[in-house]
Amino acid sequence: MRRRDFIALGGVAMWPQAALTQQVAKHRIGWLAPTAGIPVEFRDALRELGWIEGSTVVFETRHAEDRRELPDLAADLVRSNVDVIVAQAPSAIRAAKRATTVIPIVMSFWGGPDLIQSGVIESYARPGGNVTGVEMMLYALNAKRLDLLHQAVPRARRIAVLVADSALPNEVQLPPVRDVARVRGLELQIVDVSEHGAYERAFDAIVNIGAHALLVMDSPVFRRDRKLIIELAARKRLPTIHFSEDSARDGALLGYGPNRTELFRMAARFVDRILLGAKPADLAVEQPTKFVLGINLKAARELGLAIPPTLLASANEVIE
Repeated sequence: MRRRDFIALGGVAMWPQAALTQQVAKHRIGWLAPTAGIPVEFRDALRELGWIEGSTVVFETRHAEDRRELPDLAADLVRSNVDVIVAQAPSAIRAAKRATTVIPIVMSFWGGPDLIQSGVIESYARPGGNVTGVEMMLYALNAKRLDLLHQAVPRARRIAVLVADSALPNEVQLPPVRDVARVRGLELQIVDVSEHGAYERAFDAIVNIGAHALLVMDSPVFRRDRKLIIELAARKRLPTIHFSEDSARDGALLGYGPNRTELFRMAARFVDRILLGAKPADLAVEQPTKFVLGINLKAARELGLAIPPTLLASANEVIE
């Protein structure tokens, strides 16, 4: 009798706890991206702000290897009735914006055309609609990367530029890069990796055109495939600059970009404010303020390069 009473009481005790957990975990964050996985930096930043995954927030994640799937995935998140959508990459942001004018959207990776010109926001200070977040300044950063690559390898005159897909907004990202090339007297060769797994062919093309160095444009796809690109560039003996210091740690000659932890903390702060009641229309779009240059001296030695002292002095991280 006591055992039956104990089992019954145990069941009664457990149900309120389950119900309580369901009540507490009421905030649903949608994550929409071309690549799988939510960065640990974003999860950590949310936790630092007091949001506990599984307790006070839950994630609904959608990702697509093929960008053409993003509109359907964005619509699915809207049907899931999430409280906010974090969209990573211009294609995901545009898909989310087309899917809803009501659910707040936080950009965590915008590198396409001007936000106002493309109709994503009304102004940087007051976005006006349901979209706000972090603007990555890719159009300027890629030009800066070409300049750094030229400083590291001044003898390189023909530079290959690796782009993830010709359909991406390269018409905006490339002109600043071409401006630097014109000033430096460099010849650019655009190499498109439009298919998953096409890297071998792309690097064969880079060698065949006689490129002396490689600029890897910033892209979620290239972030995912960073180590493969570094390996292929080393095999072809191509001095390469990537979009973050992580790449230099992994073996690339150079990596330059915004501090990744800061970027995701910025995005997490937008989510925090929106979940606490702020309207995206009133939250000014932000840009990164911390940038990191990584130089891999081991890679330089293997390539037979001597990095100029002035460039070394400006590095935040030097890998021996």
